[in-house]
Amino acid sequence: MFAVSVTMVREILDYTPAFRVPGGPAWMLGLTDVRGQGVPMVDLRTRLGLSPVEPTLATRVLIVDVALPDRTLALGLVVDRVIAVATFERDRLESAPDVGMRWRSDYIQGVVREADGFVVIIDTAEIFSNDDPAIATLAAAA
Repeated sequence: MFAVSVTMVREILDYTPAFRVPGGPAWMLGLTDVRGQGVPMVDLRTRLGLSPVEPTLATRVLIVDVALPDRTLALGLVVDRVIAVATFERDRLESAPDVGMRWRSDYIQGVVREADGFVVIIDTAEIFSNDDPAIATLAAAA
């Protein structure tokens, strides 16, 4: 299970297809309108290196504010589903493990143990940092 910091989530929306923008990376789905603002939509699964899946009735879009070095970027993160909004005590957060070649451990802020498994806290600022040329272009266009 994956999670993002609740402090960066502006709202949670039902999934609607994005307006496709040509020439973007596979994880860039396009733009969506959020209360009059054009917001880039990102397939979080694909961005994390996972296989894409077709949207379902449970698919949601997390509208998040990602702090980049020079500005805050609003993004729509397409996720499989939202199970809960929860808080974790900071002392329960374990360091990101080195999980091998497929995963970039710098994308992981930490891991929380739960009775039924682990919750991986994603470092969205790292995933969408300006060192990625596609993100720099996205930030300039938004």
